[in-house]
Amino acid sequence: MNNELLLAKKQMERDHLSCAIRKDGAVFTSTERGVRPLLGYLDEGLDLSHGYAADRVVGNGAAYLYVLLKVRAVYADVMSRPALETLRRYGIEAETGELTGHIRNRRGDGVCPIEEAVAGATSPTDALRRIRVRLAELNAGI
Repeated sequence: MNNELLLAKKQMERDHLSCAIRKDGAVFTSTERGVRPLLGYLDEGLDLSHGYAADRVVGNGAAYLYVLLKVRAVYADVMSRPALETLRRYGIEAETGELTGHIRNRRGDGVCPIEEAVAGATSPTDALRRIRVRLAELNAGI
């Protein structure tokens, strides 16, 4: 594992974070769950290109967001197989502690709604649109 990626992973674990991204000596961290931190970084226009990301859980939705953030490498404690394929397809190094067929929803009784939403995505921008629509539906109780 690359040293920067290892440092991001160690910080995530030590500080009980949901994700940590290291770039050029700066560290961007969050304790928010799901894809919200990544959406926030995108919305803020942060330049995380060539950064190294450590995340607790990376499903395919998060993988597409990491593609849009243009990170160099992603480590996840748990990663779905579709996420691994997406990251590799876009040239992002990926490592995981546990590879799974899909990410489960928070109740543990089905597939993560974000992973479902991006299942038919044709590009990272299409995935972003699908994620925003699904989050709006979830927030509205649909």
